[in-house]
Amino acid sequence: MRRHFAWLSVVTTLLLWASGAFAANLPRIVSMNVCSDQLLLSLADPEQILGLSRFARDPSQSWAAERARDYPSLSGGAEDVLVLQPDIVVASLFDRRSTRELLKAKGVHLAEFAVPRTLVETKAQISEMGQLVQHPDRAREEITRLDAAVARARRTVSKKNYRVLPLSRRGWVSGSDSLVSSLLTETGLSNAAGDLGFAAGGFASLEAIVQLKPDLLVVSEAGDRAEDEGRAFLLHPVLARFYPPEKRIVIPERLTVCGGVMLAEALDVLTAELKRVAR
Repeated sequence: MRRHFAWLSVVTTLLLWASGAFAANLPRIVSMNVCSDQLLLSLADPEQILGLSRFARDPSQSWAAERARDYPSLSGGAEDVLVLQPDIVVASLFDRRSTRELLKAKGVHLAEFAVPRTLVETKAQISEMGQLVQHPDRAREEITRLDAAVARARRTVSKKNYRVLPLSRRGWVSGSDSLVSSLLTETGLSNAAGDLGFAAGGFASLEAIVQLKPDLLVVSEAGDRAEDEGRAFLLHPVLARFYPPEKRIVIPERLTVCGGVMLAEALDVLTAELKRVAR
């Protein structure tokens, strides 16, 4: 019996060593951007993540804010990144160029991600991050989950093709070339912003919105409280009259501000909201 337990102990030790050795061969990674934070958190092993951006824990911007609390929050400069000695640094092309150039000059492997404008580009970035963290299987699973969410939304939209307007604070409208617009059109919805001549996006007046007569507004929050002027625009009496809660689709901004696996949840929220307004 003692020999049996001794043998089990040796096997267990070897398995733990092998597991540690395998983990040691995976790249250790730092993220400098809130969008790459979320991709990294979704696909990498916890042990691979050395640090995240300073916005990673902000629940208004990050879908994975709660999970981000388990990791160091970085300043955004090159110094604390270099101290960590990561194998790979992931960043956005919108991150400070001087910082990115300094990291490159120091020989850091920098993987730079553009801002995705479509679901196709989003899925390509999920796949790219899966390759970087050496977990392509997880990336494929997330892409499959995203495709399934699109299919669910399409089935709901097919019952009634709405013409919608994505409207944010101070009257900002997401244009036809935006990620939000891609999300809507992939499901079969029509983005009325095209009738305003907006591509990337632009500000619309109350008069223009009312004259446009979209079936529904797509907003990032519900409620009747205005903390500031930007929020007050969405609660203006004119909009409240023509677009009460039953004519507003609410998708939290943290689900659409970045391209990534959270878009599956955004699509499921969209599906649920369409069913609500159709009652």
